[in-house]
Amino acid sequence: MSGTRAAIRYAKAVLSLAIDQKSEEAINIDMKLIANTVSENTDLDLALKNAIAKQETKREILNQVFPDLNALTSKSFDVLVENNRIDAVADVARKYNELYEAHIGKEKATVTTAVAITQDLEIKVMAKIKELTSKSVELENIVDESIIGGFILRVGDIQYNASIANKLNKLKREFTLN
Repeated sequence: MSGTRAAIRYAKAVLSLAIDQKSEEAINIDMKLIANTVSENTDLDLALKNAIAKQETKREILNQVFPDLNALTSKSFDVLVENNRIDAVADVARKYNELYEAHIGKEKATVTTAVAITQDLEIKVMAKIKELTSKSVELENIVDESIIGGFILRVGDIQYNASIANKLNKLKREFTLN
């Protein structure tokens, strides 16, 4: 929990500096690269979270893995090393991406369906999203057969559950109460 709060604080600081330097989009590209690389490479993730390894060694590893980053992104490594938080670099990168998306008025929506989303369902989901938010939205589809049918839409902290499994659970609760 405190690691997440720290990641948010560092990400806010980096975004603030990036806005001042008018390089927030370039930093966002760097942060996406960092977040994706660390999440896809378990050896790198373990090396960064290794409590025995020195902070300087971790910085060197990051500089070798990411040699062509923006100067501000590289300086954020230095700050994280100085504060013994380099193990949170992937969390900082993810939080930066979220803050950047909010800064430009873009939000991520997740739609969970029992099967891959069809064009018709995507149109219905986008209509529902327009009801829930005025921001531009990037739609991500997650397939979960346990919802049986329909969809579950999550936009920010709002959730709209139109799944068959949810409707069946409501019916079950109504019958058990009577």
